[in-house]
Amino acid sequence: MSQSYLTFPNIDPVAINLGPLAIHWYGLMYLVAFLIAWWLANRAAARPGSGWTRQEVSDLLFYGFLGVILGGRIGYVLFYQFDSFLAEPSYLLRVWEGGMSFHGGLLGVLVAMAWFARKTRKDFLALGDFAAPLIPLGLAAGRIGNFINAELWGRVTEVPWGMVFPGAGPLPRHPSQLYHVALEGILLFVIILLVRHFKPAKGTLGGVFLLGYGVARFIVEFFREPDAHLGVLALGMTMGQWLCLPMILAGLGLIGYSQLRHKTTAGAA
Repeated sequence: MSQSYLTFPNIDPVAINLGPLAIHWYGLMYLVAFLIAWWLANRAAARPGSGWTRQEVSDLLFYGFLGVILGGRIGYVLFYQFDSFLAEPSYLLRVWEGGMSFHGGLLGVLVAMAWFARKTRKDFLALGDFAAPLIPLGLAAGRIGNFINAELWGRVTEVPWGMVFPGAGPLPRHPSQLYHVALEGILLFVIILLVRHFKPAKGTLGGVFLLGYGVARFIVEFFREPDAHLGVLALGMTMGQWLCLPMILAGLGLIGYSQLRHKTTAGAA
């Protein structure tokens, strides 16, 4: 094992102490994610002909926030702690013990978006295109929170940027939280903006997000330590990778459907 590695910076997980109230960096990262989405959404809504009002943006973000929280918690319990739930159903409500799932949060957001689309009579595919650029930088903020908390670390490695995390033993590990930031956060955001620049068919940006996140997460899972109680599952894949496969297929399907629908509509015109 190489002796060249980095030591985790001594970061206090509590950002601000206000008497008995402790504000954690992780909670602040959720606030940052919401503010980023709010700023990007209002900027997009302000464009001429956007078809969006500031009130609609606020409503969409409210529904999306509920979808993330409820879906994220329910998904985590069902995907990662189902045995605990069966043994004690009240485990679902013990949110103070931690545990959120991105894939569950995504399903929650999709349900919230469907409800919002029905309420406002907006096209669901167009709504997905509007929401797609709002998500990646928020995901990056959340992963930075994971890094500050020294959680969800990577597998043991000999790469020179390997890092010794507190509570993860003496061996250096991949800083996989930062891989998440780079791939499913910054890179995916740039890709979505580039695709949007070419004014693609309706539904394409939503498909690009699903495909891009699925591929990015699938890759990072090779470097991230599998959940201790689940380990590596069938075909040598982790739970995260198995959950990404439907996302990748859905993204490809949505992109293909959008292109076909656009060509059919253009031909009919």
